[in-house]
Amino acid sequence: MARLLRLCGVSLLLYWGVFALVLDRPLSLGVLRLELLQKTARLAAMPSPKLVILAGSNGPYSHSCVVLSAMLQMPCENAGIAVGIGLDDIFVRYAKLLQPGDVVYMPMELQQYSASAAEYRAGVDGSFLLRHDHAVLARLPLPRIIGAAFCCTLADLAESLAEMPLAARGVVNPAALLAAEYNAQGDRIDNDLAGRDAALLTQAPRLPPTLEQIESGYGVALIAGFVAAESRKGVIIIGGLPVDFSNAQIPDAVIQRIAEVYTKNGGGFLVLPDKSKYPAVDFFNGEDHLAKPCQYLHSIGVAAGLAALLRKPVKAPAVWVNGMAGTCPSAQS
Repeated sequence: MARLLRLCGVSLLLYWGVFALVLDRPLSLGVLRLELLQKTARLAAMPSPKLVILAGSNGPYSHSCVVLSAMLQMPCENAGIAVGIGLDDIFVRYAKLLQPGDVVYMPMELQQYSASAAEYRAGVDGSFLLRHDHAVLARLPLPRIIGAAFCCTLADLAESLAEMPLAARGVVNPAALLAAEYNAQGDRIDNDLAGRDAALLTQAPRLPPTLEQIESGYGVALIAGFVAAESRKGVIIIGGLPVDFSNAQIPDAVIQRIAEVYTKNGGGFLVLPDKSKYPAVDFFNGEDHLAKPCQYLHSIGVAAGLAALLRKPVKAPAVWVNGMAGTCPSAQS
């Protein structure tokens, strides 16, 4: 038995040594981590009061800081990162950069609320937290630390062995890849109408989470805690709905419960007249991702809604912004 325990201990030490100190996935996960680091660095350098868009990929694809910053006369960072990067990870990185008077608009994807603790423990960011970001990992809850500590499998080993030589040879340049996909404010810029996925026109909307799934979601607890903590600091937190297909059926009870995550914890909640719904022809490659003209059209509406909640004047969109928004398919119908 003692020999077996010693072998198990050696195996664990070897596993942690390999995945925490040696192996990496610089292409698949490296791009996501670099995106997160770039957004964090820009937030750190940005003066207050600033506007921060915080969601999953719905943030950068369907919201434009170019539009929002100009209309609200505030510096803006589109700080959303793809769903799957844990909100606890993101909140730890961003919270220290938020100051009293900053405005954080959170049109979170619905699955962000219903995500379970088990999904967080298995999050893809566990791998780069273990390999690179020990200080961030140490500030996360113990179950999340344990999940990251046991993040990796034989498939991750194989991917690392494939990616590391390619990255060393410069076959893929993550920084150049991100520069082609995002502007200097974090907006997605490669979502042109010409690149739309035609399959979206016949795709049925996904089923939204039920009220019960929202109520029991670990994500709800994380978001509520973040809203409460930042509101106490004097940060203005405003929730919102993610964009979705016009025929998506989201029960009013679900919307009300999501709104309460913000309003009962010191924040506000913005519901646009159209409930952020658009026909499938307006989307780029998924329900949370508008094509660029519709991204601009939606952002004009969001700017007006935020201005009303903040009780501040809103500047009319520039002529070229209106021109871009006017080419959104639904704006022409």
